Amino acid sequence: MVINGNQFIYVNTHLIKSVALVATLVFGSGIALASEQDAHEDRTELRIKDMHAKLKITSTQEEQWLKVAQTMLDDAKTMDRLTQVRSDHAKDLTAIDDLKSYGEIVEAHALGIKKLTPVFADLYASMSEVQKKEADTFFREGDHTNNHKHGQKKHDSK
Repeated sequence: MVINGNQFIYVNTHLIKSVALVATLVFGSGIALASEQDAHEDRTELRIKDMHAKLKITSTQEEQWLKVAQTMLDDAKTMDRLTQVRSDHAKDLTAIDDLKSYGEIVEAHALGIKKLTPVFADLYASMSEVQKKEADTFFREGDHTNNHKHGQKKHDSK
């Protein structure tokens, strides 16, 4: 199958948005290389508490929620390790090493999504319609409601 330039841009845009979503889920409001051990885990723990509150997880959903939280924490540990290695060697990386390191991080993000999806799907199936709508908005727009849709600002008409 041959894709044209617009299709390529469309596919890449959605890939980037997916990676950004995982980064948002794992890292919170900002993405930065780890400058201290467990930086991602700390942000992830805060993110987990925030998501728990926003999604209004019930006591009957706690077991499923704990699986989601553990998956997020496991991913954060992986990201801590990868970003620390990248940071430790940043001054010595060749262009090829830099690309490989970045590729490892991107692959870890993708694997994180693959691991999170089924455990979150189990939780999602147990949610009320109100919770599902909140989760849909949360994942579609991030942890805040704003005027951004599909990466573009809505323009005020004057």
